[in-house]
Amino acid sequence: MKHYHQHLQDFLQTLPSLGLSHWQSELEATGKIALDPRGNGNLSRWLPALNALTQYPNASDIQLNQSAISAKTPNLSEKDQTDLKSHFKKLMPWRKGPYNINHVYIDTEWRSDWKWDRVVPHLSSLDGRKVLDIGCGSGYHLWRMLGEGAVMAVGVDPSLLFMTQFLAVKHFIGTEAPAYFLPLTLEQLPKTEPTGVFDTVFSMGVLYHRRSPMDHLIDLKRTLKPGGELVLETLVIPEDQGQLLVPKNRYAQMNNVWFIPSVDELSHWLEKCGYRNVRCVDIDQTSTSEQRSTEWMEWNSLSDFLDPQDPNKTIEGYPAPIRAVLLANKPT
Repeated sequence: MKHYHQHLQDFLQTLPSLGLSHWQSELEATGKIALDPRGNGNLSRWLPALNALTQYPNASDIQLNQSAISAKTPNLSEKDQTDLKSHFKKLMPWRKGPYNINHVYIDTEWRSDWKWDRVVPHLSSLDGRKVLDIGCGSGYHLWRMLGEGAVMAVGVDPSLLFMTQFLAVKHFIGTEAPAYFLPLTLEQLPKTEPTGVFDTVFSMGVLYHRRSPMDHLIDLKRTLKPGGELVLETLVIPEDQGQLLVPKNRYAQMNNVWFIPSVDELSHWLEKCGYRNVRCVDIDQTSTSEQRSTEWMEWNSLSDFLDPQDPNKTIEGYPAPIRAVLLANKPT
């Protein structure tokens, strides 16, 4: 577990630069619990793979501002590349990406670059900004944020598999890169004030998994600087379907989808939680080209969750996944 604990210590050393020195003791304690190896039986498979990957040299050719996050080390043999792929495969399933690490193309379930391409044209510049990404998955968007000029990108996600994937990629990009992963939820971040230190906060694909979406929006606002920008990407329903969908059991085979509002209703929620300048900048129905099974994620995916007779409906009969991007600001 040395890689995980060292990474947490590296982040703790950045707290003074964020104005969050008062978070240190609480984050140390919470992080220690999150990284307890007794909490996940898969670590016996992931740890040897991570240890093997970190024996390779760092890459010298890094590309963060393109579809596949790319890191290449010169003079690796064909056997090295074969072995690298084998080690990366032990960290399956890979859901967010894609990545191209030393010619190992990790074709993830989600084309996360497509989402980024829909989001980034509408953002205030990330240049020089400190950014927080809630539900960051393997950290793909953290690298894209650095590619857009962010000076620090912090991801929060409770999955140790995603943290392992992130650390594997970060090894090749360089451990000094200012991207960090906290194996926590937003609710587990310290609430000791001041907390509002981030210029931009992302919550993408998280809100509909929250039993209390209003609390989620308020917690997000707490992490923002005055005037800071929220980027909220989430499932919505068409306006002609009403204000709010509360799935009876599952939605697209997910049993942890609680509330799916219309864009108008979601805008009202944001205003009710104290945000200003709320605007919807993109609406897109998720396609089976954007979310699908691959060599790197061999389980069922979106095509299995839709009505085989009508791809505009889920298998349960609800409207098929439509995702909206809303931007809003914390008052100054």
